[in-house]
Amino acid sequence: MNLKNLHCIDLDMPVMEGFRKFVSCWLYHSAELTFVVDPGPLSTMSHLLAELRRHQVSTLDYVLLTHIHIDHAGGTGALLKEFPTAQVICHPQGISHLVDPKKLWLGTQKVLGELAEVYGEILPVPEANIGFSERLTGSGIKVFQTPGHAQHHCCYLLDELLFGGEIAGVHAAVDTGIYMRPATPPRFILEVAVDSLQRMIELQPRYLVIAHYGLVEPAVEYLQIGLKQLNLWVKGIAEQLANNQELNETEIFNWLQQHDENYRQQFQLADDIRSRERYFLGNTIRGMSEYVENLSPEERQKLFQR
Repeated sequence: MNLKNLHCIDLDMPVMEGFRKFVSCWLYHSAELTFVVDPGPLSTMSHLLAELRRHQVSTLDYVLLTHIHIDHAGGTGALLKEFPTAQVICHPQGISHLVDPKKLWLGTQKVLGELAEVYGEILPVPEANIGFSERLTGSGIKVFQTPGHAQHHCCYLLDELLFGGEIAGVHAAVDTGIYMRPATPPRFILEVAVDSLQRMIELQPRYLVIAHYGLVEPAVEYLQIGLKQLNLWVKGIAEQLANNQELNETEIFNWLQQHDENYRQQFQLADDIRSRERYFLGNTIRGMSEYVENLSPEERQKLFQR
């Protein structure tokens, strides 16, 4: 694996505040192997195709999907029209939803509202082109099922490089320190997410691609930050629920500023990106609060011992 063959293709959406350096597709292009990871939504497909042409990509061996959320996989069907021999690799639970995406599209519209229309419709993927395997023949790529951010989440390991999707949440570049936050929409189960992160840490990759956003190293440090944040944030939300009848997002935000040294770095972000990050905070809070609310009193008490 040669990092010179790896390219980040930004899929910015100027119509949405802060949607820059956020959604991206990753291209690996060598004489022996060419693949993309997360081709993004339909609305940015023309830009992606232009970039693939600029990199002189004439065929794709694989399209690797970390998960089937619309901002990662919505444009897959359109990409296959241009590269009909490409094989799509997807978590087994996501395959049927992409072959017949009507239910996925309706659910996405319900959850995202206007944002779903900005991303664009989800086009079907031919059944013959999509499947799952733990090892991709002739590529050296190993595939790991890593539910947590979503039940249909996968990570891909190529030598020392781990394509981690959203397993460790969201990252944005800052001048000092490391900014990260969990990305845990409903349905979130802490133990499942922790197990996925721990298994990826055990692989000891050197490099990590975080879908939102960037190539970082040492990979294990960022994975460990993601693990630490999961436990810390769930504990904080459990405390809020114990002290209040209803969650207050502003109070949780203030609590996180005090207790999470990485999330605290959000003050370094540009105004539009900070606004975007504050918007998505609500998704994480909802996922974690639903998890905590479904725990027994004894299970909640154990959270404070983490």
